[in-house]
Amino acid sequence: MTAEFALDDEPHTVGRWLTDRAEGSPGRIAVDDRGVTTDYAALAARAVELAEGLRAAGYGPGHRIATVSGNSTDHVVAFFACAMTGVAFVPLSWRLTPRELADLLVRAAPALVLVEDDYAALAGEALPACSPVPTVAVLGTTGVEASVPRAAQPVATRHVRDDDPLLVIFTSGSEAAPKGVVLTHANCFWNNLALAQAQPLTADDVVLAMLPQFHVAAWNCQPLLAWWTGAAVVLERTFQPERALQLIEERGVTAMMGVPTQYALLAADRRWPDADLGSLRVALVGGATTPDDVSAAWERRGVALTQGYGLTEAAPNVLYRGRPYPHVTTAVVEPDTGLALEGEATGELWVRGPSVFAGYLGDDAATVRAMRDGWLRTGDLVHRSADGRHRVVDRLKDIFISGGENVAPAEVEAALMLHPLIEAAAVVGAPDPVWGERGVAFVVAAPGAPVSVDEVLAHARHNLAGYKVPVHVEFVEALPRSTFEKLARSRLRDRARRLREGVTA
Repeated sequence: MTAEFALDDEPHTVGRWLTDRAEGSPGRIAVDDRGVTTDYAALAARAVELAEGLRAAGYGPGHRIATVSGNSTDHVVAFFACAMTGVAFVPLSWRLTPRELADLLVRAAPALVLVEDDYAALAGEALPACSPVPTVAVLGTTGVEASVPRAAQPVATRHVRDDDPLLVIFTSGSEAAPKGVVLTHANCFWNNLALAQAQPLTADDVVLAMLPQFHVAAWNCQPLLAWWTGAAVVLERTFQPERALQLIEERGVTAMMGVPTQYALLAADRRWPDADLGSLRVALVGGATTPDDVSAAWERRGVALTQGYGLTEAAPNVLYRGRPYPHVTTAVVEPDTGLALEGEATGELWVRGPSVFAGYLGDDAATVRAMRDGWLRTGDLVHRSADGRHRVVDRLKDIFISGGENVAPAEVEAALMLHPLIEAAAVVGAPDPVWGERGVAFVVAAPGAPVSVDEVLAHARHNLAGYKVPVHVEFVEALPRSTFEKLARSRLRDRARRLREGVTA
């Protein structure tokens, strides 16, 4: 890297974390990707070379580079190269259908799209929806790292700033369309500084990263902190319980993060009784509340699951063990009036601090709705005990969480109603013993329309990622409404719960 672009004057920017660590610990393993290891010196060299190629090709601050990729060393190299150049990194979900992916590509408006070979067909179907179609390159050493295509609209290079966007993560809210959460270098710096104080990692740690890298937690819940401190990160592309247990034993995994469904599946695996978990000292869980029986199963093996709470807009860490992370301020607020409640109370959780996001990409109105006088409104109802511990009791938003993935009913309903024989649809989450919640759809067919459950489900699978597809469809004559003609979702949730209890009983 030339002196002009040295990172010395960029104290919070994430790109220097890797180069600093490479100088101090060049030979330590940074990434273990399916048994292929890369040390810090090699990882930094690849990232710096790609960053220089991006700059030379005209990419820089103000640009976004989207990716369609599984967890891999190549993906990590691209992330750090973007961090070094001030380009926002936009990892998109490979779980989506081409229609869904096309929508996110249009919203992201990337200057460049990096595609892993495994997902070339998916990206190829989605990209034609963009106008103009963005420049595309293959991820990795034989692709973009060998030759960076010229930017269509080059920008001047400059030092990366703390307030430059680092990550844009698309997340499902209560609205029909996912929103791009913009996280700056400073947001991620403060998030990881808080994590380091609450759940510290050292250079001797081995982190198992089994969340897909289109989630914010796949970067900001352990992996980035590991690369800051010089630890090793074992990357997994897909979650397979038996293999994860084998990796914990063989790699000597000391820290991991997952969602309740993953911990439940690990405890239910045939290898569980004999698996060696002796190396594991930090097992962080987020995405939803862990069922008591799952926590108890891990306790019996000598591992205490640390329950966390967060949301993408907070980068994501807010609470651990019921209390705020360092540098995070919380308030419990009366939802209707916005008045702060003191002492023991139940209300909406509001969050403030330097890790709170910079806004939604291209959606100022949604950003204004999410914020109030510098506070992030989480949309989650919590109970704060007299000793200051928080417990999530409900969601004010309509979203439900299936296997750690947020599902917005409005998005599923909009997809269902693309079917010409569906007049109306409502979707709610119902408890599920494995996935936490699954979607149940209530459908009003057009008059005289001969539509079947199988046809509705096939239509849903064509238009929605698998985790969004309802597990049950029930036809109804009309959807229940309140006195104000609003959809009475609470009545549908009760009905869905009874339906699912009948299925799983």
